[in-house]
Amino acid sequence: VQLQASGGGLVQAGGSLRLSCTASGGIFTMYAMGWFRQAPGKEREFVASITWRSDSTTSYADSVKGRFTISRDNAKNVVYLQMNSLKPEDTALYYCAAARSKLTRYEWAYDYWGQGTQVTVSS
Repeated sequence: VQLQASGGGLVQAGGSLRLSCTASGGIFTMYAMGWFRQAPGKEREFVASITWRSDSTTSYADSVKGRFTISRDNAKNVVYLQMNSLKPEDTALYYCAAARSKLTRYEWAYDYWGQGTQVTVSS
C-alpha cells in the first residue's frame, strides 16, 4: 500500500484547508485510514480516522472535534481531511496512514504511512 498526502500550506487562523491522501496498491485490504500530526518537539498524535468499508465509522481527537471532518471517496481511493476554524496550535506535519487493525486511534496500529504534508497556521 502506498499513500500520498497533499494539500498542506500556510493559512491564517480561522481559515480552512483540505488535505488529501491518495492510496494505491491493495488499499481494500485495509480496515481504516487515519490522519496523524506531529508538531515540532512533540510526539505524533491521532487526529481522525475513518473505516474504509461501507459503514464509514469516524473517530476524532477531542482537540479537532467540530472543526475537522474526515471523509473518503472509495472510487478514487482518496481520504480527505477538511480542516476549518484552524488555530495556530494546529500547525504540524500531517500524515495519513492505513491500518488493518480496528484500534484506529493508536499510532502503533497502523501498517502504512504517507510522507506527510505541512500545515502552518499563522496568528
